[in-house]
Amino acid sequence: MPLPDHVVLVLQGGGALGSFQAGVYEQLSALDIEVDWVAGISIGAINAAIIAGNPPERRLERLRAFWNKVSGGMPNFWLPESNHVREAAHLAAATVVAMQGVPGFFRPHGLPAPLMPPGSRGAISLYDSSPLIETLDELVDWDLLNDGPVRLSVGAVDVETGNFVYFDTRSPQGGPRPNGRIDARHIMASGALPPGLPPIEIDGRHYWDGGLVSNTPLAYVLDNQCDTDMLAFQVDLFPAEGPMPRELTDVWSRQKDIQYSSRTRQVTDLYLRFRKEHGAIRAVLDKLPAAMADDPDVARLRGMINEGALNIVHLIYRSREWESGARDFEFSRSTMLDHWTQGMEAVQDVMHKGDLIARNIVDGSTAAFDLDRPDHLKEKKA
Repeated sequence: MPLPDHVVLVLQGGGALGSFQAGVYEQLSALDIEVDWVAGISIGAINAAIIAGNPPERRLERLRAFWNKVSGGMPNFWLPESNHVREAAHLAAATVVAMQGVPGFFRPHGLPAPLMPPGSRGAISLYDSSPLIETLDELVDWDLLNDGPVRLSVGAVDVETGNFVYFDTRSPQGGPRPNGRIDARHIMASGALPPGLPPIEIDGRHYWDGGLVSNTPLAYVLDNQCDTDMLAFQVDLFPAEGPMPRELTDVWSRQKDIQYSSRTRQVTDLYLRFRKEHGAIRAVLDKLPAAMADDPDVARLRGMINEGALNIVHLIYRSREWESGARDFEFSRSTMLDHWTQGMEAVQDVMHKGDLIARNIVDGSTAAFDLDRPDHLKEKKA
């Protein structure tokens, strides 16, 4: 497949579901699709940091090391192909996580929150996320992450102002980041989901999980595309569309889908509509007399719509029948491996229509490709 100037991997938050993203990256790598910008929220920020903070030949090794560590708290039992058995094991594994935490990620505080000093991390969260510092420092080369060829963008929320903030290794104009360097704190801030995890302090400000505002950095990526062609792989861990719940466990699951999907299809449709409008504006500007080419208002308008072609490929995780609303904190090894395999399969399914995507890239067209079902790829053009 021919590749445009920029290939972006856009990673949603979703806790234990993040191994699906690792599977997506493995399959993209196997197809020699090189990513030069990774943007993430929450668990997506962790995967993104591992990708950006390692040379290409070590990224999969480091991703596996992370997911093996966080899924190492429970034995990898063989389970029969029975939804009832798998559901029971799934809920039991999630219960263990709730009680004991996740190795290399978070652990319960020594005392219950009501017994902690007011204002302390233990008083405003259920778990201690400090184990993640050592894990990230072990798996991420921070100098490479900040100065290397792969751009990293991770989103968090300022606890006191409620403002969405992005920590980015490039400025919006694409140059070096002018103030400060990203380290473990910034990645942890992006995934500090309350009330489970405590806020992370950076330069006197406190941050929570970016998913509180938007669980995907897609809009940020599209806003910062500039005038170069881009192919974006949007990896969704919570599907916006889903069936009507039939039981309370279904309600819990569907509620999370709606809350954390961040309606990425709507974001995509909105930007495609903008692209159509920009095309119409360019057509009118091209009809203006040559004498008006240097008019400041004309030049400013042209600058506002100066953008490269854009192709967005949606890769959406589909829950198993036995998974519940606990699936984002169920870190068992067997489930992690299942999610990873599903991520690889999602890319393989999309590549069955790779000729269509490739034609759009060559033609400089703008479109979105939506994997609604494993056997169906829908194209939406600008």
